[in-house]
Amino acid sequence: MPNDTRPLAISVPAPRTLDLIFTADALKQLHERYRIVETDPDEIAGLGDEVLSQARYIIGQPPLDHDTLARLPKLRAILNVESNLINNMPYEVLFERGVHVVTTGQVFAEPVAEMGLAMALNIARGIVDADLAFREGRELWGGDGNRSARLLSGSDIGIIGFGDLGKALNRVLSGFRARIRVFDPWMPASILRDNGVEPASLETVLTESDFVFVVASVTSENEGFLGARAFASMRPGAAFILLSRAGVVDFDALMAAVESGHIVAASDVFPQEPLPLDHRVRRLPGFLRSAHRAGALDSAFKKMGDMVLEDMDLMDRDLPPMRCKRAERETVARMRSKPVTVN
Repeated sequence: MPNDTRPLAISVPAPRTLDLIFTADALKQLHERYRIVETDPDEIAGLGDEVLSQARYIIGQPPLDHDTLARLPKLRAILNVESNLINNMPYEVLFERGVHVVTTGQVFAEPVAEMGLAMALNIARGIVDADLAFREGRELWGGDGNRSARLLSGSDIGIIGFGDLGKALNRVLSGFRARIRVFDPWMPASILRDNGVEPASLETVLTESDFVFVVASVTSENEGFLGARAFASMRPGAAFILLSRAGVVDFDALMAAVESGHIVAASDVFPQEPLPLDHRVRRLPGFLRSAHRAGALDSAFKKMGDMVLEDMDLMDRDLPPMRCKRAERETVARMRSKPVTVN
């Protein structure tokens, strides 16, 4: 349509799809308001200048080099619907040009926080093991089935990381009258106190907690920083619950700490996904496993599309994006999370 004056958006949402992240009504609005050019992440550089020269938005996180970015003179925003910020584009150039880089990752905060709570309650009360025993006729009744049970209420809880997920986790834990300590070197102590938690060192969080929740992003500064020494410092029988990315832990050391009986653990993320069928964590007692499904709810995915539409509408009116979270100049290049490979 040669006279089509609608803004042009390049759609590269892999590994998501537009049908996944937009409701039918929202997808209809997207196509009514914008000219949508769909492509694959590795093919964006091959798009003609008639597309790149007019593109206002990129929905996705494709690799961009300096040459391709120079062919995008009207670009206003990259709307990352994968959720992780990957160091695959010249962010310094984007910031210098005033191009917004935003992510929809906060849609996963509440679902993942609820899964973390469920994992903690299961560890405390042995719900899965008790159910399996019941199915097999090995159940223990009453107090006999609670010999290792404990309460989450009134416990000492540690949280490592206090971004969107850490804040959501704190909210779902608020009714348990727990003492919550937080370690986050990127977060001012006053913000932690304003959220009703205690700022603490990593050592204190590890040594003084009955439950330790790890919700920190992987960065160039913390890859594998939770290893054998960290696990050995934890209270005997304490629970280590990994919800963010496996890259922040030495996973072999975590399995060894669980295998020794010193701690118990739960994880929704693993060093390799999907996990090999012969991986020993699959058979490890004291380890609760979930297949990277904590945040993967359809309601969360559809919320992504709503956020994208709202922010594109704001930017169409020369206003800044407000629904998605902006990448920060000082920290974006430090991110080291692996791209999501499954929804």
